[in-house]
Amino acid sequence: MERVLPADLLDIAHENKLHGIKIHIMDGESQSLQNMNDSQLCAFRRKAEDLGLDINLEISSSAPADIDEAVTVAEKIGATSLRFYPRYEGYLSVVLDQIRADLQHIFQHHRHRNLAFIIEQHEDLKSDELVQLVRESGIESLSLLFDFGNMINANEQPLDALRTMAPLITHVHIKDAKIVHEGTGMGHIACPSGAGDMPFKEMLKELICLGEAIPQVVSYGLEEEVDYYAPAFRFSDEGNDPWIPWREMSETALPSPNELLLRLEQEKEDALNQIKYVHNVLNQLVEQAHTVIG
Repeated sequence: MERVLPADLLDIAHENKLHGIKIHIMDGESQSLQNMNDSQLCAFRRKAEDLGLDINLEISSSAPADIDEAVTVAEKIGATSLRFYPRYEGYLSVVLDQIRADLQHIFQHHRHRNLAFIIEQHEDLKSDELVQLVRESGIESLSLLFDFGNMINANEQPLDALRTMAPLITHVHIKDAKIVHEGTGMGHIACPSGAGDMPFKEMLKELICLGEAIPQVVSYGLEEEVDYYAPAFRFSDEGNDPWIPWREMSETALPSPNELLLRLEQEKEDALNQIKYVHNVLNQLVEQAHTVIG
């Protein structure tokens, strides 16, 4: 709703002592990175550099034209990574072939760039399917983003999905969600962190512990999406080649017009509360670690 613009997000990150931002190319609507001219993109980059903030750019597509546009923007703003996820309709085998073609486009045209490519598990594909896609791609800079709740819609449990994806996870979206049982599948409704069904603390601990000499996960995105709903996409009684339905980009439904301003204020409040909650969980993990070390 253009209440928080790209430059505002930099200020929020700086004010809360975060290391950077994850920003969608369309965040800010008419004033988004996608709609900025070169001088505006340069100014955004300078501000991030002045504040010492990393930039992770995100898009909601894996189509070649969308990847090409995002890579151009990413390089102009000095982003270190580009996160994407596929959105295709069709039988699973056809969808996977389309994604392989998209990844080959990245391999052929962008693998030489100083930019990490991150594919997110986004509600329709299972963890092992994504792991196989990444390993087959031949793109050394391609890895996985683990979202705290998106595996639910693919009919997977959080810790099982994390452990399957673990060797390839470098980025994370932190959120919480309540599970909604839908036939033989599951949907989720995002909620304030700490109020949902996700094993929040355990997931955070396992993610922090990935890597040997250095941390494997380089970016944890604070993604509070209160009231966002996503339906079940995969089911326990589906066949070997299930139909994957089309879906639009993720959006949280707007409240009634007379409640909109209050809700927009609540959005920022929810985000700031999440920072506090995550800090508290991290402090608990530190205390546990000290206890174990003795």
